[in-house]
Amino acid sequence: MHDHALDVRRKRLLYRSRYRGCLECDLLLGRFAERYLPYFAEAQLERFERLLDEPDADILAWLTKRRRLPARHDHDVFHLLADFVTNP
Repeated sequence: MHDHALDVRRKRLLYRSRYRGCLECDLLLGRFAERYLPYFAEAQLERFERLLDEPDADILAWLTKRRRLPARHDHDVFHLLADFVTNP
């Protein structure tokens, strides 16, 4: 993918991270995206995008360990997000 296409994708993901509907997720995911999206490789952008497809309630439950993280999201991006949430 060309640099311009990756930049556009990053901007879209940043927007999706900031405007989810749940204030807690808007803040957590928005700040995480601001910090890490510029450094993500294309594969990491894909994993983050799939995570953003999930409902806010599920993401929060996984982050707080109220529910088990599904294998499809047991990857570097989620673990980086979890660490970001506990150690901002």
